[in-house]
Amino acid sequence: MSGFENRDSDDVVFASAECVSLADFMASGLFQRTYAEGMQLVEETSAYLDGPGREAARGLPREASLAYAGESMRLTTRLMQVASWLLVRKAVHEGEMTVEEANSEKYRLATKEIARQPRFEGAEALPERLQELIARSERLYARVERLDTRLRMTGPVAPAPHPLTESFRRVEAFFREHLAMDFSDQRREFGRRKNRPE
Repeated sequence: MSGFENRDSDDVVFASAECVSLADFMASGLFQRTYAEGMQLVEETSAYLDGPGREAARGLPREASLAYAGESMRLTTRLMQVASWLLVRKAVHEGEMTVEEANSEKYRLATKEIARQPRFEGAEALPERLQELIARSERLYARVERLDTRLRMTGPVAPAPHPLTESFRRVEAFFREHLAMDFSDQRREFGRRKNRPE
């Protein structure tokens, strides 16, 4: 049973564990959904900011124009962080990178201060499409941040003992004991034969 429960497309509830393994994460299908959503959002945002968004920004009043610049910067920063995190986890799953490398400071989710800042003044006047992209990026970033925390909490798991280990140990001890006794008997017999007059 996976440690994830996907209750809706915008959020993830971790159902049964504080930490999860990358294998569980991948097997749950959550990575594929998050990866697809993240890359799609990157494409949508890029297309909007390079096209309709640029046009919309020209007609904004000064305060909203400043909010547009600040919020669009935060939006792209957030999505760059998410895309980088997803690509690193994919590389680990495909054997191109170790878990230790992926968990290094180099690949840690950064810019959390930027991602969590309150909206800029005048943000409520921003184009509706931009506000939608911002809200989706915030939810996606929060999801990835939770996933990152749980994956980093996963330490090396000690293998569970085989159910027959104790039985094997007893059988081995039995044979060792009897082989030792047989060997002692053979040595005594050999000694008697050696000392027997011919």
